[in-house]
Amino acid sequence: MKISLNWLKKYVDINVSDDELVRLIGARLVEVEGMIDETHKYDHIYVVRVERVEKIPDTHLALCKINVGKAEALRAEKDADGLVQVVCGAPNVREGMLAVWIAPGAVVPASVNEDAPFVIGKRKMLSRYESNGMLAGADELDFDDKHEKIAEIDPEVAQPGDALADIFGLSDKILEIENKSLTHRPDCFGIIGFAREVAGILGEKFEYENVGESLKVDNSVEIKIEDENICPRYSAVVLEKHGELKQKYLTWQDTILAKSGMRPVDPIVDATNYLMLLTGQPLHAFDYDKFVAVGGTREPKVVVRLAKNGEKLTLLDDKEVELNENDIVITSNNVPVALAGAMGGKSTEIDKNTRNILIESATFSLYNLRKTQMAHGIFSEAITRFTKGQSPYQTLQVAGECARMLVDGFKVSAVADNYRKLEKENIVRVSADDINSLLGTEYPYEIIENVLRNVGFEVSCDCGKDGKRECEKINVKASAWRTDIHIKEDVIEEVGRLLGYDNIKPTLPLHGTAEPNKMWNLKKQIRDVMRRLGANELLTYSFVSGKLLEKAGQDPKNSYKIVNSISPELQYVRQSIVPSLLEKAYVNQKIPFDRFALFEMNKVYQKEWGMDVENVPVEKMQMGMVLAERKNTGTAYYKAKKYVEELLKELNISVKFLQAKNVATMTRPFEPKRTADIVTEDGEIIGVVGEFRNSVRQSFKLAEYLAGFELDLDAVLARASQKKEIYLGEIEKRDLTVKTSGTYAELVAKIEKVLAGNSVTAEITPLAIYQPDDAKEKNISVHLDFHQKINNKIMQELEAL
Repeated sequence: MKISLNWLKKYVDINVSDDELVRLIGARLVEVEGMIDETHKYDHIYVVRVERVEKIPDTHLALCKINVGKAEALRAEKDADGLVQVVCGAPNVREGMLAVWIAPGAVVPASVNEDAPFVIGKRKMLSRYESNGMLAGADELDFDDKHEKIAEIDPEVAQPGDALADIFGLSDKILEIENKSLTHRPDCFGIIGFAREVAGILGEKFEYENVGESLKVDNSVEIKIEDENICPRYSAVVLEKHGELKQKYLTWQDTILAKSGMRPVDPIVDATNYLMLLTGQPLHAFDYDKFVAVGGTREPKVVVRLAKNGEKLTLLDDKEVELNENDIVITSNNVPVALAGAMGGKSTEIDKNTRNILIESATFSLYNLRKTQMAHGIFSEAITRFTKGQSPYQTLQVAGECARMLVDGFKVSAVADNYRKLEKENIVRVSADDINSLLGTEYPYEIIENVLRNVGFEVSCDCGKDGKRECEKINVKASAWRTDIHIKEDVIEEVGRLLGYDNIKPTLPLHGTAEPNKMWNLKKQIRDVMRRLGANELLTYSFVSGKLLEKAGQDPKNSYKIVNSISPELQYVRQSIVPSLLEKAYVNQKIPFDRFALFEMNKVYQKEWGMDVENVPVEKMQMGMVLAERKNTGTAYYKAKKYVEELLKELNISVKFLQAKNVATMTRPFEPKRTADIVTEDGEIIGVVGEFRNSVRQSFKLAEYLAGFELDLDAVLARASQKKEIYLGEIEKRDLTVKTSGTYAELVAKIEKVLAGNSVTAEITPLAIYQPDDAKEKNISVHLDFHQKINNKIMQELEAL
């Protein structure tokens, strides 16, 4: 959507710079994708009077003498009468008309955005007639696509020598608005609604009456709406031809259509398009006599209904579409003549022979029109607005304004309005305390009241002291066009948005700090230990395929199946962690990595665990690890067991390893004869460790040296002594450089010994190792992140290593 700043300024007093206005609109209303600067696009282009026209024999050209008035800063020669000579080939050039002259040295506006903009100059026509600049058509001025004639200016609005930019406000900037961020605000798709919001943002009062006068409804046109859910309101105005519309001059309305990305069609269609841009309410004009003829009746009968599958309709663009049951159609006595909200039909098109017209102003179901939009690929300005959910409040008034704009050629002969669904008053109760409490502000009642009134809300209170400080409970009545206001939080959002979220002073919450998450701390400890032991942590999908479960020896019937899975490979919720790790072990061996240990901590689910008190599946936090090597360097079971022992030792949990008894549930991938239960001192099994079945190993195409373990982290947490608590203050950071002839691993071991002796923990990260070519010793630099405050004595011990 494009918004002209000059048009916007006609409705709201803007007291900030254009750049600041763009920033405020972006922060408080809608994303502004860009700003097109057209302040110099129409420089050196003037209104002139054609004084003489002399046809050049045997050509379509004419030698014209023009009065350029006060336009003095020119590179054009004048004759003895003070006139400038221009050669013109337009069929409508005539003496006495006001035309648009592009002076020599000016850029033709339609070429401004081309790679090589066309600069007009003095030139010889037919080798003998000098032409100073050119008389321009609407297409050359970038207001039209058709090259038919030169533009003509109404003598009542300009005189020779006036700058075209001054007459029509063409020294302008155009805002490019991101439509998607206004999806919930259909009222902002018209310049009036947009200006109202800008006024609210700037703290200005917005006063603007509804467009158009209310018409007297006689319902002489029959309107039948088969389902009010697809069409809440349908207004129709019949205009009878009684004269001729004014000669088509270039108007300010034409320039507004062009700035908004539209092109003129004819006076009737242009009026409907202009009002759509002004109010946000789309209109459609039918040829009244064609409409009646299609229906085969003496009087028009409008029927709004859902289309039938297979019905066909030829649209205005000559494209024939096959309708479906989601499409809404406008019919004449049940014969489709328009695809509602999207495009009119060819059979009732306005043309030069049109005598009477029927103006449609209605609202339709946004859900149906979104389906229509995608099914038929129609993305017109009208359907863009309808798919945001237009309010039905202004349909009749906008149709009346269209009649007023066409009053020179038409008069109103019938008015109908089908609006059976009465809207209830939308009143939301809220208080200043509610608003300030949620926003974290201290806005007084007066500011809250003013900012809401500025954008069209009606504000009152229960105590009858409207506008007084004593008012606490506020009744906020949403305007008919605000279809997005339903609850008090909507009102609070309005206050915060319009006054600026960036103006809210950030403060810390007043409530106490939450208790540390013990499971998070446990997982942090486990990561530290496993990392020191050389294992790598993975994070894999919780959703797996049935094939993966079967390869791991697990029964898919014990897994919860996803009804609407995003992929056939992700249909089940996994029962345990190990199958996912085995799958990744194959990928790592294939790379190849000769030896590695993979682990993961996450939630798992099994049907046999049943449901909890809230009737949702029981979930357990589990850790799994897989250890794989290409070359046998011992028994895989004992190496996996060593990982478990080191980990549980760090957590201060004493366990023993007994012949596995629980293979049927927790350990299906494991070989029972080479698997042990991990049993605590009180006899609870908290996990298993062992080697995997040959069938499992072969299914995953893994080497023989393969083992792993699984731990129930909920059971581990209940017994773990988290003596090394996470330091919640600032981490102390120190760098240490030691000269040594040993290895990096030996240095780390020495550092850990010093830290343990002082009951201190730290994360050790290598920084650099430097050794000159002829030296036996090297400098090893490490970075230490201490989890508690330390004293100089500890650093002195470390530096002495």
